[in-house]
Amino acid sequence: MIHHVTIEVSDLEASAEFYDAVFAPLGWRRHSDSGRGIGWGISQPWFFISHGDTPVPGSEVVCFSAPGIAAVKGAWEGGIETGGLDDGRPGQRTELGPSYYSAHLRDPDGHRIEIAVAPE
Repeated sequence: MIHHVTIEVSDLEASAEFYDAVFAPLGWRRHSDSGRGIGWGISQPWFFISHGDTPVPGSEVVCFSAPGIAAVKGAWEGGIETGGLDDGRPGQRTELGPSYYSAHLRDPDGHRIEIAVAPE
């Protein structure tokens, strides 16, 4: 299951207005706004935008939800063993929440992948 998607944008305010307009009819609302990133969803955020000075299409992060820490570690190890590149070893990411635990990889083509477990 996909946990969340993040894309980089060059103008956070203009993009936020765009996504507010797109998501409102769908029943989505802003759940987070840190000044450098904003997240939308229905009951919790799963789509995020973050500011990037020179966003590049394809700089997105696709995050897959894991059932626990062991699964995060196993997925990261499996990815590394099959040609992926380390983009962030498994560990706590307290800047994203007190119990947020994730790992980051790049697939063989360089796409950014995250595996995470966090309280709902």
